[in-house]
Amino acid sequence: MSTPSATTADPNALVSPVNSHNEWDPLEEIIVGRLEGATIPSNHPVVACNVPPWAARWQGLAAGLRYPRMLIEPAQRELDQFIALLRSLGITVTRPDAVDHRQRFGTPNWSSRGFCNTCPRDSMLVIGNEIIETPMAWPCRYFETHSYRTILKDYFQRGARWTAAPKPQLTDELFEADFRIPDAGEPMRYILTEFEPVFDAADFVRAGRDLFVTRSNVTNRMGIDWLRRHLGPGYRIHEIESRCRTPMHIDTTFLPLSPGKVLINPEYVDVDRLPDVLSSWDILIAPEPDPIGERLLAISSMCGKWLNMNVLVIDDKRVIAERHHTSMLRALEKWGFEPIPCDLLHYAPFGGSFHCATLDIRRRGTLESYFD
Repeated sequence: MSTPSATTADPNALVSPVNSHNEWDPLEEIIVGRLEGATIPSNHPVVACNVPPWAARWQGLAAGLRYPRMLIEPAQRELDQFIALLRSLGITVTRPDAVDHRQRFGTPNWSSRGFCNTCPRDSMLVIGNEIIETPMAWPCRYFETHSYRTILKDYFQRGARWTAAPKPQLTDELFEADFRIPDAGEPMRYILTEFEPVFDAADFVRAGRDLFVTRSNVTNRMGIDWLRRHLGPGYRIHEIESRCRTPMHIDTTFLPLSPGKVLINPEYVDVDRLPDVLSSWDILIAPEPDPIGERLLAISSMCGKWLNMNVLVIDDKRVIAERHHTSMLRALEKWGFEPIPCDLLHYAPFGGSFHCATLDIRRRGTLESYFD
């Protein structure tokens, strides 16, 4: 008698390889993005509104072209070293398929070329044993999760839950016509309307039964409501107000590091306006990013200067942080953590740093509530 395959075995007998409830339980398996085939994102208002004006002009001219080797090669060297570090810590590293992001695709309403699959944190959200493909607002990222399908199918066959949020239409109705970034002191406004639910997973961070989110230029209220209803009454989602004029992704604004400790960006977050559930937590104020040289600062500005906050927690003590940001390394030590310095500064043009470049798949822990 033959042994049943993973696809025919009793699903109740499978032990999901996916299990991650927060940002700090001991890390066992992680997805790390790829640089191969990276393409400069399309010239679309929802893309241009999140980068500095000089970068938007350059991007508009170069949209759809390969990233130059002068950016790819140093980023690849650092990425290889980062992966080697993760493996030396006993962490299983999984990678997406390499794909050609210059291929054109479309819907009945629009067409685009791709971007890259450097940041799995954006396109997929892990809640317990479930992976959720997110409805991203950038047209050039519409099929980004296809490069992860080999991994997703494997996890599903081994017992994980696999969900995809409704695929958005991304028609003109979703985007505010004549959008302008608000000046300091003006009321906050966003390029997204409430035409349909859209969100990037990187606008959420997890603390057991509580999630925190920033509304942004890639995540609208409808997207937050969709996730709230999908997760149901067993979870609570709290909004973090951001003072960033071009908000996009929470992990340079607000990042829980361990039970009772959360790292915040003092430029973007008003401590007095944090959700009440955080009243018993230690609020760790991120130090001002270190000067890193004119050229490196220009590269980093594609994601804003606060990439020193974009750290990856290995467990409730060890944290991988950028070697160049010595003030953050010293602050982590002061707060009782054990920082592990690593280089990933040249990854910034492709979407971020350690937290952005990864998706923790399995952490050794269970679902808990960390708030009264």
